[in-house]
Amino acid sequence: MNVLKTNIEGVLIIEPRVFGDERGYFFESYSQREFEEKVCKTLFVQDNESKSVYGVMRGLHFQKPPFAQAKLVRVVKGRVLDVAVDIREGSPTYGQYVSTELTGENKRQLFIPRGFAHGFVVLSEEALFQYKCDNYYAPGYEGAIRWDDPKLGIDWKLPLEDIILSEKDKNNPLL
Repeated sequence: MNVLKTNIEGVLIIEPRVFGDERGYFFESYSQREFEEKVCKTLFVQDNESKSVYGVMRGLHFQKPPFAQAKLVRVVKGRVLDVAVDIREGSPTYGQYVSTELTGENKRQLFIPRGFAHGFVVLSEEALFQYKCDNYYAPGYEGAIRWDDPKLGIDWKLPLEDIILSEKDKNNPLL
């Protein structure tokens, strides 16, 4: 795998080696050994998957300590804009974000360390999104921030009228 640094320390784009021919393709989507060698030592304990239609925005969500989560995310089918926002108090990049397109075609993954809010919006007709987490979900420790916080200034690459939010995400606080 090829690991690309982003503008925020620890947030990494991972490009797997894809082997293709006339039959299709094969790639190793995750190897604990290679991940530890090239990214960091992390034990993922939970895998999640969501299916969403065009315009659905999920986020910006996070888990509070002691249930904070690092995530390794990817798109199996479709196309999303994936965003990680640094919410680590005292961090030199606090309030800054990384955004990247993850698609079924580019097979890129994004590693998001603990201390980040995470969200994505679906840019294709539908998307199948998978993520590995290094800590279990704890409902009493969930947090979120507004997707349209003006201080963040995230360009979600969709017209505002196309964005579909859950009732819960419509009321998230500002950073």
